[in-house]
Amino acid sequence: MATLAGVLRRFGAAYLAAHALSTPQAKAWRAIVACRTAALGGHRVQCDACGHEHAVYHSCRNRHCPQCGTRAKDRWLQARLAEVLPVPYAHMVFTLPHALNALYGAHPQWVINTLFACTAQTLTEFAANPRWLGGTPAFSLMLHTWTQDLRRHLHLHAVIACGALAADGQWQTPSRAPRFLFPVDALSAVFRGKFMAALRHARQQQGLPRDPQGADQPWRQRSRALYKHAWVVYAKTPLGGPAQVLEYLARYTHRTALSNERIVGMDDTHVKLRVRADAHGGKRVVQLPGPEFVHRFLLHVLPTGSKRIRHYGVLAPAAKREQLAQARQALQMPAANPRAGESAQDFMQRVAQHDLLQCPCCPAGRLRVIETFIARRRLPTPAAGLEPRPPPIPTPRPACRGPPA
Repeated sequence: MATLAGVLRRFGAAYLAAHALSTPQAKAWRAIVACRTAALGGHRVQCDACGHEHAVYHSCRNRHCPQCGTRAKDRWLQARLAEVLPVPYAHMVFTLPHALNALYGAHPQWVINTLFACTAQTLTEFAANPRWLGGTPAFSLMLHTWTQDLRRHLHLHAVIACGALAADGQWQTPSRAPRFLFPVDALSAVFRGKFMAALRHARQQQGLPRDPQGADQPWRQRSRALYKHAWVVYAKTPLGGPAQVLEYLARYTHRTALSNERIVGMDDTHVKLRVRADAHGGKRVVQLPGPEFVHRFLLHVLPTGSKRIRHYGVLAPAAKREQLAQARQALQMPAANPRAGESAQDFMQRVAQHDLLQCPCCPAGRLRVIETFIARRRLPTPAAGLEPRPPPIPTPRPACRGPPA
């Protein structure tokens, strides 16, 4: 089966011959190639009933690795369960024009922070307007930087409750209809204005020294193009309730630009990638030269310390405990029971632990650690052509036999 790690090993030399890696890209590269191999250490387990044994290697836990993140996503969903309110939810998408892609390549952290700030300010101001809601909204923003074929496409997914918490502690429902929040054309205009104002201020303060279009003439050309371009704010069909909200959020939390399942195959020169063909679930396969595939994937490695998911309003970390309790009271929800939530998490952990220790060959056996592998103190650089291999496996034993002596 073709994997992202395999693509990096096969085409890494050709890509590195013509490109340099940033520090976050090099870190992600090393982690992905070493993930679940002997390079990161691990242990060998043996069944105490039938004697079956196999090696278990550690994960890299890098957020860009397609093999990692499932458990983190599950924990995140459990933590969010108590925060969902019994109201309809809306899904919006705030997209930056592609004319800003070059600026993102030079100043990714500034573009990401400004995109989050302008989107959050836009939604907060519309929600505070008595014409629409007249209160504090509850919403989360999730960053995506990619299209299906791994091109750069900067946008935020916003999942927002249809309502707001008023200053008097009451819950305000939308003024026009229970499932209508704000007009998207007005959102687009305000969103564009805020981002352009932030861009001008950053230039005046010399905060973008590496802007490829920072000179006077390129700056004016880009500004005209940005004002001429429609800044898309797309409002999708509102989500139905808490269960649907959680299911939808799961797709956009701990997820990288692609999964290994989408890599259909590769040969000596190309990589085949499965992408969406239409809005009805159809699929098609695109073929990319190996180095180009590597280049497109690395476009989506985030700067160190950049948060992909952020919460605002009622869900803002600094005020969530008090404001969420007020919203629940206004909506006549039963108070959350922290002890019950903790017991549920403990139960999930016990179930997962039981599955991990169950012997795959016999129903009665339990897996025990019989050997530990020490991880390498330092992973080689991508240019070193790291291709970790597991340690030698002892002579195969019968799949099932009596308990070991």
